[in-house]
Amino acid sequence: MRLIIYLSLLTPALLAQMTIQEYTPKSTLVVPEHPRSRAKFPFIDVHGHQNTMMAPDKLDALVKDMDGLNLQVMVNLSGGFGPKFRDGIRNMKAVHGKRFAVFCNLDLTNLDDPNYSMRAAQTLEEDIKAGCQGVKFFKQFGMNTRDGKGVRIPVTDPRFEASFRVIAKYKLMVLIHTADPKPFWDPVDKFNEKYQELTEIPSRRKDAAKDGSWEQLMDEAYTLFKRHRDINFAHAHLGWLGGDLAKLGRLFDEMPNLHCDIAAVIYEFGRQPKFARQFCTKYQDRLLMGKDTWNVGEFNTYFRVLESGDEYFEYYRKRHAFWRMYGLELPDEVLKKIYYKNVLRLVPSIDGKAFPK
Repeated sequence: MRLIIYLSLLTPALLAQMTIQEYTPKSTLVVPEHPRSRAKFPFIDVHGHQNTMMAPDKLDALVKDMDGLNLQVMVNLSGGFGPKFRDGIRNMKAVHGKRFAVFCNLDLTNLDDPNYSMRAAQTLEEDIKAGCQGVKFFKQFGMNTRDGKGVRIPVTDPRFEASFRVIAKYKLMVLIHTADPKPFWDPVDKFNEKYQELTEIPSRRKDAAKDGSWEQLMDEAYTLFKRHRDINFAHAHLGWLGGDLAKLGRLFDEMPNLHCDIAAVIYEFGRQPKFARQFCTKYQDRLLMGKDTWNVGEFNTYFRVLESGDEYFEYYRKRHAFWRMYGLELPDEVLKKIYYKNVLRLVPSIDGKAFPK
C-alpha cells in the first residue's frame, strides 16, 4: 500500500520536470497518408542560400539532389556584391548555368561616406551588367544597419534611393526580408507561441528600443514598396503574416507590386488548410515557392502541404511549429503558378524551356 502511494506521488513529480522540448508525443491517429518526396511539377526555389564559390564536385552533388526533388532552378540569394559576386556567378554558371539564378546584394559598408549613395549604386549597376538576376536584401537591412553614431538607418533612408533607381532601370525583382516573427518582440512567457524557439535560441529575442518595433519595421517596408511601384518586391516568409492571411490579402490588394515567398513558413498554411487554400487560390499570382535553409529531407513537407489532402502530419522543426500539418490539395494551375510560373514572370532571365506551359 505504501508503495502505491509513493508511486502515485512520484509520477506527477517526474512529469513536472519534463520540459516543453522533451514533450514529443507520438500520435495514435491512423489516417490515409500520401508522403511526397518529389514535387508534382518542376519548381523554382526562389529562396536558396549557397556558397557561390563551392567546388565543382559539390555543385554536381547539389544539382543531383535538386534533380531528385524536381527542383529545376535554384535562386541563390547569397551572391554578395562587387568582385565576390562576379567571381561567384562565374563559378556557379560555369557548368550548370541554367540551374541557378544568382541575386546580388547591396553594399551596406561605410554608410557615413558622403559618396556612399553613388558608390553603392555604381557597384550594383556593375553587378547587374555582370549577370545579377535580382537583388536580395537581408533582414539586417533596416533593422541592424547603423550609422557611425549607432543610429538605426531605415530602409526608406534617402541614401538608398540611387540604388533603387538602378533596380527599376533594369527591371529587376527585389526579394527582401523584413524583421522576424512578431512574437520575437513579445514577452517570453507561457503565452508566446515562439516560446520554445526563444528559449532554445535566446539571441533571437528582439528589443524595440534597439531594433525598432515590429510594426515600425513593417510600416517602413510598406512605405518603400509604395514609393517604388515600378519595382516588383517579394516579401520573404509571407512577410511574417502567415498567421493573418486576411491582412496579407489587403496588402496585396493595396500594392500590386507586392509578392511573397513561402520560405520557412509552410507551417502557417499547414494549420489553416481551408482558409489557406482559399487564399492561395485568390492570390495565386502573388505567391512564390521557396525553402530557405537547404535540407533535402525537409522539402517533402512543402510538397505534402501544397499538393496532398493529408491530415495531421508532423512538421520537421518543433521550435518553429509544435502543431500538426494539414494539406491544401491545391489545383494544378495554382501549383504551377506557385512552383514556377510567377517566378518566370518576375525573373525573365531564367530559362523557362524546362517547365510545362
